[in-house]
Amino acid sequence: MLAAVAWALAAAHGATAAEALSKAGIYPPRFEIHPIQSLTLTDEQFLSGQADGARAVTVAGVLRIAKAGKDRLPTVVLMHGSGGIGGNIAFWERALNARGISTFAIDGFTGRGLTVVNTNQALLSRTNLILDIYRALGVLANHPRVDPARVAVMGFSRGGQAALYASLARFDRAWNRSGLTPAIYLPVYPDCSITFQADTDLVARPVRILAAGADDYNPAGPCLAYAARLREAGLDAAITVFPGGQHVFDNPVGPREPTVSPGAQTVRNCSIREEPEGRLVNARTGEPFSYSDPCVETGPHIGSDDALREAALAAVAEELKSAFRP
Repeated sequence: MLAAVAWALAAAHGATAAEALSKAGIYPPRFEIHPIQSLTLTDEQFLSGQADGARAVTVAGVLRIAKAGKDRLPTVVLMHGSGGIGGNIAFWERALNARGISTFAIDGFTGRGLTVVNTNQALLSRTNLILDIYRALGVLANHPRVDPARVAVMGFSRGGQAALYASLARFDRAWNRSGLTPAIYLPVYPDCSITFQADTDLVARPVRILAAGADDYNPAGPCLAYAARLREAGLDAAITVFPGGQHVFDNPVGPREPTVSPGAQTVRNCSIREEPEGRLVNARTGEPFSYSDPCVETGPHIGSDDALREAALAAVAEELKSAFRP
């Protein structure tokens, strides 16, 4: 199949098959696998800015350099969701590489002995992936093929939540030691159920949320409300809701029809609030939040949609074009 694609592209562009595959983002000129030194923290440790007692961990990132040569290239950090790196990450890698944009896909699970956390979200505190993003920025800040002024952060589901809240100025000050500030934050169908302290104080960069209109895993409603609060605070934030879209609609190997994800936990009916001392509480009860709370449900749907995937790609390409403008 790839060979047929390559020869078709080559015939259309007068290139060799290898050149065509590279330009299509299928085989970029160079891959690099980088260790990322991070920590495994509780949410309370992360929120209080204290790493005492945290476990050091080495996670990893795959850097796909989009073009041969020595030029510094724009780069998008990709942070996976609760299922780990899957087909949607591969899609975005190829699609962005084909546009001359390198990608750095973080694997926040394998180094921690995890594969998925869908059915037990308590296996890893959600804020860990925010820290992994900051540590990944430290790798990119020193890479000779990365333009530090043109780095974006993009995440999906649980990773979308991490990409969204990595934009909080408070977290950036406490944990980002890279010296690099992303040009834009692109959370895709994130969970927006948590209200953090000072969550309308962001770094001075745009936030663009992509949500799915029929998503019952991470519904669009809380993200619409959060985006409205950000705009009311005078911040450069916007949300695009793709009508009829299911959770992980951008995954080309996902189910074509809405399909139950058995046992997957969703906090769609939870309201979670951070207390001043860095504790996450169930806003309805005032008690510390737990995945055993009655508001936590299981069995949300997932589904793929070719047209919406292409629409999301077009939207992201436009946002990156604007954010990466010299």
